[in-house]
Amino acid sequence: MELVLERVEKRVGAQTHLYPFDLRLVPRAVTILLGATQAGKTSLMRLMAGLDAPSKGRLLADGEDVTGRSVRKRNVAMVYQQFINYPSMTVAENIASPLRLRGAKDMAARVAELASRLHIDAFLDRLPSELSGGQQQRVALARALAKRSPLMLLDEPLVNLDYKLREELRDELSQLFASGDSTVVYATTEPTEALLLGGHTAVLDAGELLQYGPTAEVFHRPRSIRVARAFSDPPMNLLPGAESTLGVRLSAGLELQVPLLRAAGAQRMADPRAPTGPHGHRPLTIGVRAAALRVDQRPGDVAIPGRVELAEISGSDTFVHVDTPVGELVAQLSGVHAFGLGEAITLYLNPAQVHVFDGNGDLLVAPAQARDEHASSGHGHDRAVHTR
Repeated sequence: MELVLERVEKRVGAQTHLYPFDLRLVPRAVTILLGATQAGKTSLMRLMAGLDAPSKGRLLADGEDVTGRSVRKRNVAMVYQQFINYPSMTVAENIASPLRLRGAKDMAARVAELASRLHIDAFLDRLPSELSGGQQQRVALARALAKRSPLMLLDEPLVNLDYKLREELRDELSQLFASGDSTVVYATTEPTEALLLGGHTAVLDAGELLQYGPTAEVFHRPRSIRVARAFSDPPMNLLPGAESTLGVRLSAGLELQVPLLRAAGAQRMADPRAPTGPHGHRPLTIGVRAAALRVDQRPGDVAIPGRVELAEISGSDTFVHVDTPVGELVAQLSGVHAFGLGEAITLYLNPAQVHVFDGNGDLLVAPAQARDEHASSGHGHDRAVHTR
């Protein structure tokens, strides 16, 4: 299904849940709705499903106007955060329910296939109440897949599961989505989940659609600080800076040789009203992802001395909070590292791995790898997104 939203907007009383925007979903692909709680993900998903009607704008499904058409009159499958199953039906009956409604002839074989793919074939004769949370969510997913709807909506379906179950189901969902013909919309607050599922990502914040495009491109080339904040876990390190002869000057006189002067200078000349800092140099914000900081030096690196404020181990990574002359930095180091509080430490950063944002928070320069990938593609992938 090709789902198109034209200038949709959602207001409830005096509150605006979604500001006007256009969005064209890539058909038969996965679109991730990424944003914090109350970013507008569920409001948008309810419009797509037909559970709510937009205050303004319209929705087109394969070119047909379905604005205001109720969910009962649409062929949509939905999976929610809660484990919603029919409590009086067995697992097999739950999965078979949409097949029975459309009079499918191969019900038993289809139920067995889906149950096997989601590893719940041993529980077909049980009731949902006899299953664990993860197993119940697998039943709900199997029932949604059995419906074979052209549009499948999943509203944070893994949020109530423990870490291990989420990891297992993410991998299985990626494979299930890749082999299907449905247009899938998947809402999450977790950047890692968006990266693992791939496809395309729409970043929302406070009811605004900020960016939509291939997930890897949105991650590497966030068009603004707001997008970068939404698509970074841990949060991107943001440091104040200004243009310099080499590229960017941070506090304490630290210089980063970043190839931005040509673009930044041209933009400033084109807009003489652009703000400037001391000595006429425009203020900038430097974005550094935690994984770009290291404790081992490589050719071309800049050294940033500091002292450890906090070190914590999460899975196979160590997160180190460091007080430095340029500001507090969080580094994500692979492996388990031991650091004492107040211990002297030197972080290393390759200037080619930084993001640079202008005074309005818009992207000026992305890391070299992202720029190279973008150039080799021959064109940008972001689809039209118009916000207020």
